[in-house]
This record gives sequence, C-alpha cells and structure tokens, in this order.
Amino acid sequence: MTKKLSYFVILFSIALFAQQEKTPSTTNNFVFTPELLAGITAEANSNFPEHSFQKQVLFNFGWEQDGNPQEWAQRLKGPRTGVSLGLADFGNSDSLGIAISAMPFIEFNVFGKKNLKVVVGTGASYFNKKYNPETNPNNQAVTTDVTWSFRMFMHYQIRSSKAIDWRLGGGFFHHSNGHTKLPNQGYNSFLVSLSADIKNTDHTPPSLLPKETFEKTSYHYFSIRTGYGANVLGKPEEFNTKKGIYSLAGTVGKVYNNTFKVGLGFYYRYYQHYYDYIKNNESLVQEGREFDHFTERPWRYATNFGISVNGEILLNHFGIDLQLGINLHKPAYAIDWRINQGWAVVPRVIPENSNIVLGELESKYKLKKTISSRMGLNYYLLGTKDAPKHNVFIGFHINSNLGQADFTELSLGYVHNLGATSKN
Repeated sequence: MTKKLSYFVILFSIALFAQQEKTPSTTNNFVFTPELLAGITAEANSNFPEHSFQKQVLFNFGWEQDGNPQEWAQRLKGPRTGVSLGLADFGNSDSLGIAISAMPFIEFNVFGKKNLKVVVGTGASYFNKKYNPETNPNNQAVTTDVTWSFRMFMHYQIRSSKAIDWRLGGGFFHHSNGHTKLPNQGYNSFLVSLSADIKNTDHTPPSLLPKETFEKTSYHYFSIRTGYGANVLGKPEEFNTKKGIYSLAGTVGKVYNNTFKVGLGFYYRYYQHYYDYIKNNESLVQEGREFDHFTERPWRYATNFGISVNGEILLNHFGIDLQLGINLHKPAYAIDWRINQGWAVVPRVIPENSNIVLGELESKYKLKKTISSRMGLNYYLLGTKDAPKHNVFIGFHINSNLGQADFTELSLGYVHNLGATSKN
C-alpha cells in the first residue's frame, strides 16, 4: 500500500493541474505561498515522549481557477488548486523526528468572503522516526515510513497588495498509515500559521475575462463499484500482517450542474483477517469463549454491510469523494476491539487462561462499530462535464470507523446516467 499511496499523490497532483484548459486567461495564474506554522501535537498514547511545540514550513504551489472556463471551476467560484511540500519538526528529534509531506490541495472562498478561505489537502508523509518496540517504544503514533496525511485550514487575509497577500491561518493536521501496520495511533496537530501569497502580477483579473454562462442542470444516476483493500488485525505479531478486504457497493442519486454529486448507497465487505481468525479457532472463538458461535458460520461473521450517504465534487475527470455510513452488520469488529484496545491499555500483560488483556465493549466501541466513513479520490475515464451516458472510474480511498483508520482501498466502478441532462 505504500507504493500505491505514492502513486495516488502523484496522480492527484497531476489531476489538479490538468483540470485547467490552456487559455490565455490561465497561463499566468500561478501563486507561490510560503507558510510558517507552529502549534501542539496531541499525545498519541500513554507515556508518549515529551515534546515541545511543533514547527513546520510549507511551500504551496497553487493555480487560481478564477479564469478557468470549465463549469466546475465557475460553479465553485474559482477555487485555487495545487500541491504543498512541507517539513515538520514535532518537537523531539530523537523519538518523533521530522516528517516530509507532499499534499495536493484545493482552496475555496467561504461565506462569500474573498479574504476568508478554507483549504483542504490530502497526500502522503515520510517519517524518519517511527515506533520500535526496543529503541522507540513510547512513540506509537506511526509504525511505517510513509503515512497518509490530511490538512484542513482556514486562512484570513490581513493585508493585500498587487504582488503579495499576507494571511493568518489556523487548523488541523493528521497523519496515519491507514491501519496497514500497528500500533497506529496517528499524529493529530493543531497549528496556527502565517503565509504570504506571492502573486504573478501579469495574471489577468477575472473581471476582464469573457464570462461563460451555464444553465442549471441535474440528472439521476446509479453506480456500482468493487474494491480491494488491506489492513492488519492487531498488534500481537501473529496478527500484524496485511490481509485483504474485498468490497462491493452501489449508489443511486443525483448530479447537479455537472459538479455536485449526492447519493444513497449500500456496501458489502469481506475481511480475510476476520475469517482466518474464526476459521483457525483462535482464542476468542474457542469453545466456551465469548464468540464461540462465530465458528458456525465463519464467512457470515467475517462480513460487514451497511448503508451510506455519498457526496462528491466533480472536477471533470477527477472527483473528491466523501461517504458517511451506518454499519448494519459488523460482528467481528468486537474481536478487533477486544484485541487492540486491551493490548493498547496494558501491553504484554498475560492474565490467567488468556494471551492478552481484553478491551471493554463500552459506548466508544459501539459508536465506532456503527459509524463508518470513506474519503478519497476518483478518476473518471470520460470527463464528467459532458454528463456521459456511461462512465468508468478508479478510486483510491481510506475507510474509517468513526474517524479511526480501518483500511486503505483501491476500487473500480461504473456509473450510468439514467436520463438526459435536464434544466432546472
């Protein structure tokens, strides 16, 4: 999954640039934004290494889409797209080290204010320090060299000139390996920033460009996708190897103005780790134990299905995809929780007749078992600006249990436009 994550970042970066049509209005819209950040990194686990403030520098390479004639750019009021390259010092070079990040981003105006913007980015980060049971046991934030990274920030313009806009910002950073190796508590940081938009003074103001007129349209669709993902089951070494997750999902909904896609769907997943745990008659499913009835139907108890609400912003060939789901059936997650939460609380404590200390199935467990989420990027073979009758896509997503990483997934799907685009 590490190589796939790197390919995803490269693909997303190319996507953000490729969405621009090469017209005179878009050849001089480059903005370079150096950014200094500082703040706190939350403790990822008990006995987390002592650390000072996080310090970070970002170099943001952006392209204003205010002159892009494509419908998505006009509907989104000319956002900025680009990629951020960053270097973060977490305040303890020996245990936490530094992270080098590459994060494609998109930036919007909010509340109709040109001086107030929200930026969302997702990509990958490389860490030079990670968890090691012997040399770095107290840093359980990341266990892999490369992780997912996510950023959500708000910027306020405090001073403007023809060449430079000064901005203050604040927001949230997250790093996680997508549950591909444990422990994976992740880094969660809350930061403030000072940045300067260094603009190209030759950029043609959008007010001087010819305007495109788009009618309001909508059409119904249905889609189906299949996917393959991978994760680990638990921190004990025998369960800390990646195994497959196979999924099938469908959605029906509506696309507005060839830009905003919403829908209701279902999903089905099969977890190889859960099946093997049950089939191999591991500790918690042995006769007389809490989940011994799972052995009667291993396949059934290794599956997960539910319903979801889907939202997607279509950028012609690419879509930024979000999903919030309710799990109707995910029984083996109880095994997952028992193993991981217990092991995290008291590592290597071995009570009588057991190999690990088990986690309690309390309210937090119930929420995580019930609520799922999915976030990532889709690439469409045919541009969505023309509302094609048939389309196929590939997707790269991270799936979560109430925000806690579950697995990383590569998917292939088909979309069918149920009718000709209609005027609203």
